[in-house]
Amino acid sequence: MSAIWFGKVDLDAMNAPADNINTLLDVRLEDHGDDWITASMPVDKRTHQPYGILHGGASVVLAESLGSIASYLCIDSSRFYCVGLEVNANHLKAVKSGRVTAIAKPVHLGRTTHVWDIRLSNDAGALTCIARLTMAVVPLKAE
Repeated sequence: MSAIWFGKVDLDAMNAPADNINTLLDVRLEDHGDDWITASMPVDKRTHQPYGILHGGASVVLAESLGSIASYLCIDSSRFYCVGLEVNANHLKAVKSGRVTAIAKPVHLGRTTHVWDIRLSNDAGALTCIARLTMAVVPLKAE
């Protein structure tokens, strides 16, 4: 199988600080292969809900961020951009501390949509959340 990425994947450049939610929550791209990419996020006061466990919305932020980045890496960004169409998540296990790591793998890479399966795990490797993200691939408008 050949790699699904349109060009070179530069994790260091993509981890550079920026004014966005990924920097705020310390989401870090970690690794990638021919058809997968991983990122992690801390479980701490920034991502806790009032009971001291990982907020489900924070898990969805990690999943949607990673899937969005994955879609972006699959397209010619001089001709297209990607936006989220739908995301859903099943929260399976509570996490109190450490980091959660997500892995995104494509379910479908079509001309106008991408669908990603994103699985989050705790530091022990236990599955904590399963998410599915659908992205729209939209042509840039000619000026």
